[in-house]
Amino acid sequence: MFVYTVKAGDSLYGIGQRFNIPVDTLRTVNGLTATNIVTGQALLVTSDVYVVQPGDSFWAISRAAFVPLNALTQANPGIRPENLSPGMKLNLPGIERRPATVLSYTQLRTPAADQALIESHAPYLTYVGLFETHFNWNGDLSPMNDRAAVLAAWRRRVTPILAVTNLSETGFNPALVQRMLNAPDVQARLIDNLINLATSHGYGGINIDFEGVLADDREAFVAFLQALKARTQSAGIRLSIAVPAKMDDTVPWVKGYDYEAIGAVVDFMFIMAYDWHHAGNEPGPTAPIANVLGTVRYASSLIDRNKIILGTPFYGYDWVIPFTGQNPGRPITNQAAIQLAMSERIPINFSAADQSAYFYYTDDNGQNHVVWFEDTRSLFNKAQIAYNARLGGIGGWQLNFAMPQYPWIFTHFFQIRKV
Repeated sequence: MFVYTVKAGDSLYGIGQRFNIPVDTLRTVNGLTATNIVTGQALLVTSDVYVVQPGDSFWAISRAAFVPLNALTQANPGIRPENLSPGMKLNLPGIERRPATVLSYTQLRTPAADQALIESHAPYLTYVGLFETHFNWNGDLSPMNDRAAVLAAWRRRVTPILAVTNLSETGFNPALVQRMLNAPDVQARLIDNLINLATSHGYGGINIDFEGVLADDREAFVAFLQALKARTQSAGIRLSIAVPAKMDDTVPWVKGYDYEAIGAVVDFMFIMAYDWHHAGNEPGPTAPIANVLGTVRYASSLIDRNKIILGTPFYGYDWVIPFTGQNPGRPITNQAAIQLAMSERIPINFSAADQSAYFYYTDDNGQNHVVWFEDTRSLFNKAQIAYNARLGGIGGWQLNFAMPQYPWIFTHFFQIRKV
């Protein structure tokens, strides 16, 4: 398996012929509904044999296949690296896969759709976070039509997790969290409601996704998690949390999340390693690789690595340029971004510094846009970070946006745990 970057003059048919793989397989693996691929597009080629192309080197091939150089050399003992020539066939070795916990989220839609989605992704999941229930000022929870999803998950050996948030009609509401943390009766009611809902609906755990926790509530938030942990432990279910990414503890808006103290309480932590650039700020990569790596290093210095789940984005953003705060970006799935580039016949660029893809286009009204998104190369690099850092696992936001290539990438590095 390797990543091929489309070059000028390439066709899907020609690539299939070159690497002896059916065009239909290329289309299915990469989720393509059309064949008019564009320059710079990353294609996942699911072959364990690589046909050497002009200009190739062992080093370049090992990087494209995400295998160590020495492993590639050992898998081809009869070929000397300095004697490579076009047309030679190289065996692509596998790597030693590590056990990993995979937690990904899905937004509930309809029972039939939820059941079908979970069943299709079940082989690549340990946990599925069912998004979402939210709480009000009194600690009461919103209803969820979750029965079909919960049953589908258990049937396919996936543990369903109740995702609870501080979402309101205007978005994530930090004031809701602040009130709950500082009103003992509301907090007690919320914990009771969470335990009752999780146990009565058959969940295997609770996932806390409270966004915008204030720095002044840092200790109170940990105390809340400790109280909830005592109850989840008694109920025999897991407690996890989704936290914003950070590379240190100096940024004011994320000081409310004490990584070390939180990590000591919860069973595992999903780090939302994305949205460094988002709809409301200037265009750029959603998950630049240096920031992701910095977050992993910081978290690993404070938390048991086995508890860390690296969250990856299955989306990017489409911004009108020049950017203004009055004209925010539009979320776009990674697959929709590729389809847009193909329909507009626009070359895709790739930032080596950020390990993220982007392209420019002009819409029907003459307005210029830039789209930044995560492609196959981006996800491979993030999975490799989780692998090299020996983290507990990896996951994605969210399965409704899922990249068709992600199962191949995750299983290249990991054996998916089932609990």
